[in-house]
Amino acid sequence: MNGRVSALLPLVLLLVLAAASIWLNRLVQNDNPRGAQRHAADFIVEHFKVRRFDPDGRLQHTLIAEKLTHYPDDDTTVVVAPHMTYHQLPPTQIRARTALIGQDGKEIDLVDQVEIIRQGSNGAPATIIRTNAMKIFPDEEKGHADVPVVITRGKSILNGSGLTFDGKTSISVLRGRVTGTIHRNQK
Repeated sequence: MNGRVSALLPLVLLLVLAAASIWLNRLVQNDNPRGAQRHAADFIVEHFKVRRFDPDGRLQHTLIAEKLTHYPDDDTTVVVAPHMTYHQLPPTQIRARTALIGQDGKEIDLVDQVEIIRQGSNGAPATIIRTNAMKIFPDEEKGHADVPVVITRGKSILNGSGLTFDGKTSISVLRGRVTGTIHRNQK
């Protein structure tokens, strides 16, 4: 019988080792479940300024905001009261109540009281675009809105049900039923 016990000893040790491995695996998984993570901020920044430069070292745009909150579970960022300035000539400013920045920062959803102001050149009035929601692509200086938009320039006003714009070419295209009043320059 002594020979039989010594033959079963490696098998018993293997079973104990397997049971301990299963127990440790369950213990570790309970500390870090594979299910959905809690949507909680991992960092918050208040009253900040970020500057972005192009590959040649020229200032491309500046972002100033009251608060930035990052969520690691979906790698998104919420920015409160963003104010972005593009430094080309003439400069363009973009404001909103809130901005939602995607994972790679290549696209930004502006939400609530969105305003884009492109300064006029040679004494011309500024062009102001107002809407409640807009998606912008900061590196490309492009964007679009799929909700009603109002464009003003001096006394001229245009209304549309959507908009596509290109900041580099200064071309904006209103979509849907477009109405408005265009005033001629009086010199």
